Amino acid sequence: MPVIAAKLEALGLVLPKAVRPPPGITLPFRLVRVRGDRAYVSGHGPLNPDGTLAPPLGKVGRDLSVEQGYRAARLTALAMLGSIERELGDLDRVRAWTRVFGMVNSAPAFNQQPRVMNGFSELILELFGPDRGAHSRSAVGMAELPFDLPVEIEAELEIEP
Repeated sequence: MPVIAAKLEALGLVLPKAVRPPPGITLPFRLVRVRGDRAYVSGHGPLNPDGTLAPPLGKVGRDLSVEQGYRAARLTALAMLGSIERELGDLDRVRAWTRVFGMVNSAPAFNQQPRVMNGFSELILELFGPDRGAHSRSAVGMAELPFDLPVEIEAELEIEP
């Protein structure tokens, strides 16, 4: 069994199916675009195992606590890993997480975006280790996100071609 898949299984984590957008919405772009030894990962949000949007939705600091935002960021990591695995065939092809951009749907005056994004970063580091999992990161507040998602995260990876 591949190493990352074994770690996910040991943690009792399951990668969700491909995103199922709300009715009437089409996604006319690639969730993961591979060019040479780079994978560019489009913005992802938290998903249920069946690929539907995972509640709770809304603004962190108003509708969700920091802890709920943290869990949403963790679910977003799993959603992103599912897309990467479908594109690459094996998560062990990831050589390095190079850049992560995290957007948090923030209530006015909310300033704990880094704590929310730690849900994503800590899971990636746990799965890929301190070398392959280390990444640069931004954690910014947004006035709105699509579908009232609490977080949306995109990434760039170095991969085995």
